[in-house]
Amino acid sequence: MPGKKELLATALSYSGTNRVLRTVGSWRGLIVLNYHRIGLPAGSLFDQGVYSATIESFAEQLQCIAQHCDVIGVRDLERALLDPNGSYALITFDDGYRDNYEAAFPVLQSLRLPAVFFLTSGFLDDGLLAWWDEIAWMVRMSPRSEIVENRWTNTAVPFDLPEREQAVRTLLATFKQLPWTETKPFLDFLADATGSGRCPHETAAAVWMTWDMVREMHASGMSIGGHTVNHPILARLSAEQQHFEITHSCQRIAEELSFPPEFFSYPVGGTTAFNADTFAALQAANIRFAFTYGFGGYVRPSNLPYEIPRLPVESDLNLNRFRALATLPGLFSS
Repeated sequence: MPGKKELLATALSYSGTNRVLRTVGSWRGLIVLNYHRIGLPAGSLFDQGVYSATIESFAEQLQCIAQHCDVIGVRDLERALLDPNGSYALITFDDGYRDNYEAAFPVLQSLRLPAVFFLTSGFLDDGLLAWWDEIAWMVRMSPRSEIVENRWTNTAVPFDLPEREQAVRTLLATFKQLPWTETKPFLDFLADATGSGRCPHETAAAVWMTWDMVREMHASGMSIGGHTVNHPILARLSAEQQHFEITHSCQRIAEELSFPPEFFSYPVGGTTAFNADTFAALQAANIRFAFTYGFGGYVRPSNLPYEIPRLPVESDLNLNRFRALATLPGLFSS
């Protein structure tokens, strides 16, 4: 059954209220949209939860948001916050998936809209599969019907049909609770427990952009920011480990693009994903702004410099609700 916000979004669309609100100018401020993957999640052996939209939906969403506000680049963020009369949106992508280049980038170019892409440098450098994608791959490739009871999950994990999605969610939640030093042993355990082994390098490497792709996007006006080396939950690391993850990812971008990135987004990105040590590492890396994930609304000056909220765009966000979000972000962003 549709939720209350879904029903309200549909009602606004059919009643014409959205059009009235657009005419009178219903909101002022800045919102930041966050995407991950663009494409069809159904049938993917990887984590289907990181798909934000199909190519068609992404194009519709960008056209919609551009009708309601000015889409700005990340370097215009402070200017937008100082404007009490403007309505602004910033488009962001996390991780560095190849479909960002192959699917999202052409749409952005065709509409002449800017965006910022936050890259996990180790994924591009080493061609390793992200932990969430590898967990999904191991579960979906498994010839077995369950993971037997074990010390990690404390219970057996059955492989539900048809795509074993609940098992994937359970194991991802388990991973996120682990100290970073325990994550590799957990993945090794899953490789054995599922009977799938670890994902082959040639399969994993094809998931990510190349640095040549990144350079092409940057040359065309897209902004590039850091997203760590290995995508850990930063708050689970020591101050020294956080410093490495942030500083080295920014160094790699500087080496490849000949400029030091000034922007950063937190892996996982909830309120428990970063701490005071993270802020110190960001300052040491000369990061101007850092972005959260999973909670959001209007950006306030108090969010600067390192707690800028973003609205996650997910594959179940239909056009009616996206249109309502663009019209009334304060109501539909929470």
